[in-house]
Amino acid sequence: MDHDHRQVIAIDGPGAAGKTTVAAAVANHLDALIFDTGAIYRAVTLAALRQDIPTSDETELADLARRVLIELRPPSIEDGRLVDVWLDGEDVSWAIRTPHIDANVSAVSAHPGVRTALLAVQRAIADSARVVMVGRDIGTVVVPDAGIKIYLDASAEERARRRVVDLQDKGIDVTFDAVLNDLQARDAYDSGRETAPLRAADDAVVIASDGKTVADVVAEIETIARQRWDAAMVAR
Repeated sequence: MDHDHRQVIAIDGPGAAGKTTVAAAVANHLDALIFDTGAIYRAVTLAALRQDIPTSDETELADLARRVLIELRPPSIEDGRLVDVWLDGEDVSWAIRTPHIDANVSAVSAHPGVRTALLAVQRAIADSARVVMVGRDIGTVVVPDAGIKIYLDASAEERARRRVVDLQDKGIDVTFDAVLNDLQARDAYDSGRETAPLRAADDAVVIASDGKTVADVVAEIETIARQRWDAAMVAR
């Protein structure tokens, strides 16, 4: 069955580009559902590490991705989270946001078997009436017919600075150099992988967020969305 994805806003980009924060505000302004697809891969990564499944074992990881129950719910606690992430009945919203997960999630998500196992879940969410989807391959693979495609970028140094602040706010002691090195390594890994590499869709609007506030970026995306939706209504 074909689905109309004109009201899907796909926001792709590298780690710590501010995608989730921006998407949450956009979703709030446009009365849309927010779906951070990265949370799903992080939850699978957490489950794999807990079960001592090597990040290189595609068969076991794909099987794990099919077995675990991952749920995204509206935030139940006002502690800075944008969404509740539940893994087999446990709230893992912050457990999936640690440097240990950061260091392993790219290896897990690079496996074609894992991505295939989780693709159906993502596309089912995309079939909602209006949704803002955040990830690395939404506009290129998950929902290539999304009505609005945004590629949100920022320099590695700027993204590292933001990530350090976020982690230190959570009481996690990290250094700028360590975070920068991790981000650059993940950028190279995600961009170079054979399956669903990180890249901007050909028809995506690329927004560099260096020197811009969250409000600036949100307003830019909101304007793009409203203009396209208004044009679509006129064309009907």
